[in-house]
Amino acid sequence: MGAMRAARLEGWAIGVGLLVFALCWLPLLDRGALAPPTDNIEQLTWVRSLEWGYYKHPPLPTWLLWPVVQLLGWSAWATYVAGAACTLGAFALLWRLMRELRGRAYAMTALLAGLCVTFYNGRLYFYNHEIVLIPLVVGCAAACWKAYTTRRIGWWLALGVCLGLGALAKYQVAVAGVAVLVFWLSQRGWRDPMQGFGLQVAGLTALAVFSPHLVWLAANDFESVGYAMSSSLAASLPWPARAQEVVRWWGDQLLNRAMPAWVLLGAVWLLARRRPCRGVVPGSPVAASGDPGRALLLAFGFTPLVFVSTMTLATGSHVQLHWGTPYLLFAVPAAMELLRGRAGWGRVRPREAAAVFMLIQVLLMARVELTSPAGAGLARRAADWRYFDSQALAHALHGRATQALGGPVRVISGPPAEAGALALRLPEQPLVLIDGQLRFSPWVPPGLAAACGALELSMNAHPPGYEPVGAGFPGLYWRVLPPGAACGAND
Repeated sequence: MGAMRAARLEGWAIGVGLLVFALCWLPLLDRGALAPPTDNIEQLTWVRSLEWGYYKHPPLPTWLLWPVVQLLGWSAWATYVAGAACTLGAFALLWRLMRELRGRAYAMTALLAGLCVTFYNGRLYFYNHEIVLIPLVVGCAAACWKAYTTRRIGWWLALGVCLGLGALAKYQVAVAGVAVLVFWLSQRGWRDPMQGFGLQVAGLTALAVFSPHLVWLAANDFESVGYAMSSSLAASLPWPARAQEVVRWWGDQLLNRAMPAWVLLGAVWLLARRRPCRGVVPGSPVAASGDPGRALLLAFGFTPLVFVSTMTLATGSHVQLHWGTPYLLFAVPAAMELLRGRAGWGRVRPREAAAVFMLIQVLLMARVELTSPAGAGLARRAADWRYFDSQALAHALHGRATQALGGPVRVISGPPAEAGALALRLPEQPLVLIDGQLRFSPWVPPGLAAACGALELSMNAHPPGYEPVGAGFPGLYWRVLPPGAACGAND
């Protein structure tokens, strides 16, 4: 009873710590950007209509955002809360899995080091398909472990649900499926009829969960698959460029995004090795030869890196650096496993690890502050979306647009990022007609723009009738589509 109570209290402490982490980072990130991330804007645009699919991606992130919007309103903060909940919920689940596999000290070290990966602090306010995939990938690992160790069919069903929901978030969940298969093969799952049957159950369950979106894809000419192909997968890079892509991918993931995590692990290792080893630390499971826990962590830690590299070399795909977001948190315990014979993670003192963690977080926060519009603005780049002043854009256009329309702005037509950022700043909260295309915008009633008029934007093109927005928005042009006589019929 005492051990259960201690574990429960420790769980609450982890939950409170993650909440404090969010309360420290989210206001800083909000203050450090003049507009929400473009992916957040995209989801706020799409959430006006719940569909079984959208022209670029599957539907799950939009569905999950809908209840948050009903609670918090149609605002950037709704996406910030949803994104942080997905990321930190995944870390809570990862900590629980690590604690079961390797004990308290190991789990705490992996948790703190993982939170130092820049995908999970400086991008904590992001809400997109990779972010929603993070807890589902951790769920796949946890369900896979339980299914293997308990041999219960319910855990295989849970694994299938995680994989199916992951496919409804982003097709990239296939990498998690490969990691599951790598683990299953490493444990020779084919020798156990129950493990073989369970793997089939997981696959069929995943297909059943994913099938409604599959029907939508067939009815819509596989549009989102086509987008994935056109944006990255069909790049057909030449052979030298493929090798460069792989080097760039590994370098960004392990020597850029994860570098603060390696600093923390190195610091606590140096502190721990100064203390004498006193045998096995209580609560720290000892790894045996052929340890399945080690195999699981290595499978989920390194399969994504190898899979993306192999795919790039084989097909010439262009690698998006953010593809590592759902998986890089597993690289930390995987690295810890490789060093386990040398580093006594069970001897790590949580207070020392927490002190190093806080120092790293302060430095990361200082970097965000110094490079943000609200701070010193160091190393500003022309393509840095954080400097897109959506509030200034609203001030520049709103009065002129309502005067030309003779009433409120009901529709903004144009490029999704700029149009969506402007819609968030206008009091009417108008609908966004993406690139003027109704087929991309099922939330816009047909005929609404023609009847009630629209504020139209054009980026990097100056069509007839458009005028420049102003010096603060180079390359951005606007005009008003006059309303017809039947606007009231579209209310």
